[in-house]
Amino acid sequence: MSKDFYNILGVSKNANQEEIKQAFRKLAHKHHPDKSGGDEAKFKEINEAYQVLSDEKKRKQYDQFGSAAFEGFQGGTGGQGFGGFDFSGFSSGGFEDLGDLFGDFFGGGGRRQQKPRGQDIQVDVELSFYDFVFGVEKTITLTKSSVCERCSGNGAEPGFGMNNCRTCDGAGIEITTERTILGVMQRKRTCSTCSGAGEVPKKLCSTCGGSGIQKRKRTLEITIPSGIEEGSVLRVRGEGEAIKNGHSGDLFVRVHVKSDSRFKREGSAIISEKKIGFSQAALGDTVEIETIDGKVELTIPSGTQSGTEFRLKGKGVQTSRGRGDQFVTVQVITPKKLNRKQKELFEELDLKE
Repeated sequence: MSKDFYNILGVSKNANQEEIKQAFRKLAHKHHPDKSGGDEAKFKEINEAYQVLSDEKKRKQYDQFGSAAFEGFQGGTGGQGFGGFDFSGFSSGGFEDLGDLFGDFFGGGGRRQQKPRGQDIQVDVELSFYDFVFGVEKTITLTKSSVCERCSGNGAEPGFGMNNCRTCDGAGIEITTERTILGVMQRKRTCSTCSGAGEVPKKLCSTCGGSGIQKRKRTLEITIPSGIEEGSVLRVRGEGEAIKNGHSGDLFVRVHVKSDSRFKREGSAIISEKKIGFSQAALGDTVEIETIDGKVELTIPSGTQSGTEFRLKGKGVQTSRGRGDQFVTVQVITPKKLNRKQKELFEELDLKE
């Protein structure tokens, strides 16, 4: 279920960062689980909302895709914070590490600094109705930030090696202490000089200039499974934007299907229509029916009424449980223009209910 992070913090969608921060501090102080009357579930919800809205990139993703863009955001197998509360799923941004943020004030411990993560990418692909039913391997080419091939991402010219970072003394993090309304807080931030690596190049890579990242084309083969729904989003882990000394983001592939005038889909079923003449319906006939596999013959029994539905087993959508069926609705077409002889025949038949 989508979560309204703005409502959780009690701010408007146009709130600036200072307003968001003040709202978070007030609610965090009120609901902290180690306080008398605290609410652990509410506190966790507040933290989740703040971690997204305090980071401009994540906030843009949330405004565009909603909380579904952060599926798995609270997961993780890291250590427990104070009071058994797990901060292992919160990524860097704003207050960085919530275990460190509240650690000094409440006497709890922090956790290991998480690596930064690159931005996600979304692309749209269009499928034919045939590929929509049976699945397909789709080739996607995009230009994105990737790990530099020359230096393998460490930013150093090959053969020159690395030096220990002087800013963080090789730790990869910078620690600052400040006094806030919640008490003395200690923050850990990724080192701004070495980006968390703890070391810097002796000589910068001639290809990426030390960034460890280069823009280049990437061609991927994406497996679109059979029976996928229109508008579905496939997630390809690690194929988003790369970032130095961190994890690449993910690629999200949104599926769209070209319409087909012959067919419609309802779950695992394919729906189609066949027009037949008045005589075919009255006397019976064998007609050709279009299916996704090609044409097949369908026997129309005598006395068939308009709107009658016929079932073609195994001609529907391929799913993990097998193929569905195709349902063909017969529409009997009443002739609009009759010659004199035809009129006389119908008058002679005197067909009435």
